[in-house]
Amino acid sequence: MVSMAEILFVVASGAALAVLFAWAFRVLPGEQWQVLASLPRQQEGRGVWRGVNLTYYGFFSATACAGAMALMMVLLGALGVPTWATAVLVAATIAVCLPAANLVARVVEKNNGALTVAGAFAVGFAAVPALIATFNATLGTAFGIRVPWLPALAASAVSYALGEGIGRLACISFGCCYGKPLAQCSPLIRRIFARWHFVFHGPIKKAAYESGLEGVPLVPIQALTAMCCTAFALAGSWLFLRGNFSAALLVGIGGTQVWRYLSEWLRADYRGPGQVSAYQWMAIVIVLAAVAISFLSDEAAMPEPNILVGLRLVYNPVALLALQALWAAVFCWMGRSWVTESTMLLRLKTDIPTTSRNARPAAEAQSDG
Repeated sequence: MVSMAEILFVVASGAALAVLFAWAFRVLPGEQWQVLASLPRQQEGRGVWRGVNLTYYGFFSATACAGAMALMMVLLGALGVPTWATAVLVAATIAVCLPAANLVARVVEKNNGALTVAGAFAVGFAAVPALIATFNATLGTAFGIRVPWLPALAASAVSYALGEGIGRLACISFGCCYGKPLAQCSPLIRRIFARWHFVFHGPIKKAAYESGLEGVPLVPIQALTAMCCTAFALAGSWLFLRGNFSAALLVGIGGTQVWRYLSEWLRADYRGPGQVSAYQWMAIVIVLAAVAISFLSDEAAMPEPNILVGLRLVYNPVALLALQALWAAVFCWMGRSWVTESTMLLRLKTDIPTTSRNARPAAEAQSDG
């Protein structure tokens, strides 16, 4: 039986994402949407400082991780798994994936400053079953909690799809993971994206400094990935809440990884050597593993999800604080720019009245003592 709460949850989530994407696809390629803030770090002269840049890349990456964690809390909470248990599993997974994002990029792309979501996900997908088993054997045993491995893996896959979709907004703001120039594409691709494409502005966008593509119409591959992945996340959430955990796993894993394999043919950024990149091979292996897992699982004894229980479990101080802590941690890790810097001049405004700069107002002086 279809629950109205499930329908509202999926429809409301989709509507919110549609509004976000409509705004983001229009403004984020602009030059002003790369650096969020600059903090003075080293003084170079009187009032002159060298600054460290905090980026929208970090903002949207942190938001993507927090959104993915919130969805996983809701899905596992619908099965009665406490939010603190989900938070522990997510924190352990991120602790594995964040360093892997840089390590895999170093190995594949030979770039010490790059980050790869594909590589981080491949490592995380391999680590999640072991993390679930470790949790059940330690904290789960101590507190009388057992996290069912197939639903947990399915929830991880669906949550990853959401995080991947929102996270592509970070790529748009930074100008990375960019598509091919339309001039180099087939006539069909040129016709499809003749009116809807990305044009990045600013010399510090990665598409500009890495490939000289500033001001060039490009295939909007980041937007396509954002829409595809969030669609897989919504479909996977619906299947999960209906108790079809194997199908949710296949949609979350299969959909995102097949799209990753196909989408790389439309990308212009460096993806490592070879006609088929290492990330595409990873995607193939992950899809095959997900298919094998879905055939080996038995859903007969699985619990029945209840979306209202999941939403109630998430709406509490522990869950909200955990989400905020995750957001802050990811922003601190990924929000600092390693490829740009800033110079700032700090001084008094020249249009401040003399009384404001040199003396307190009379009314304030008379109020003393």
